[in-house]
Amino acid sequence: MSSRRVLLVLAAVLTALPLAPASASAAVVWSDEFNGPAGGAPDQSKWSYEPGNGSNGWGNHELQAYTTRRENVSTNGAGQLVITARRENSGVQCWNGQPCQYTSGKLITKNTRTFTYGKIEARMKLPTGKGIWPAFWMLGTDIGQVGWPQCGEIDIMENIGSVPNTVHGTLHGPGYSGAGGIGATVQNGRPFHEEFHTFSVDWSPNRIVWSMDGRVYQTRTPADLGGRQWVFNHPFYMILNLAVGGDWPGSPDGSTQFPQQLLVDWVRVHQG
Repeated sequence: MSSRRVLLVLAAVLTALPLAPASASAAVVWSDEFNGPAGGAPDQSKWSYEPGNGSNGWGNHELQAYTTRRENVSTNGAGQLVITARRENSGVQCWNGQPCQYTSGKLITKNTRTFTYGKIEARMKLPTGKGIWPAFWMLGTDIGQVGWPQCGEIDIMENIGSVPNTVHGTLHGPGYSGAGGIGATVQNGRPFHEEFHTFSVDWSPNRIVWSMDGRVYQTRTPADLGGRQWVFNHPFYMILNLAVGGDWPGSPDGSTQFPQQLLVDWVRVHQG
């Protein structure tokens, strides 16, 4: 979830996209259907929190402090995870030395389950508004040893709330990170905050395919990197978060309504 405007952008109209091929042998090896009670915590056998404001606002000058509170991350009793961004004094110091004036949530599987290859997907309903930045993404588990972007980053879905009809799928690695991330966008006829959509990657050795609602909009292989290193053939972990502000989306303004919510109906990993 890196701050950038993607340089390699291929806009696609959903109705013109091919259907992703189905794999009869693929089985669900991990999932969360978020069937907890209203106000319940996420399943701690599957997710852990990553609280605070991180280094330099998680590297992007973001304005939120992630918390472990149910007010920011909880199940809703209707089979959904709700990540809520709120405008409030967090009591946490932001990267700029001032108290963060927004709270939100970030969940990771780094401490519970990692994955190498498979179809990784989530059904989500996105928030909206200037400065709102939801994401479903992955980082290489070796980030603590080699750093970013050498660990690799796979952005399955990112959205800038001020552009409500467009989502981004992007790769980041050594020599193609930040503003040089290699990716594409897919556009929808209706804003993504109006209804649920399924975002996925089919990830295999030397090949990653992005889909929305079962329709492929992008395929990447080492041939797309111009001789730069492909760093995606090793374990990764999943991340769900809702950021506020940052270099890419900009800060909220008077038009941004709070609270904003990212609803996640389910997350599934298929392998086979």
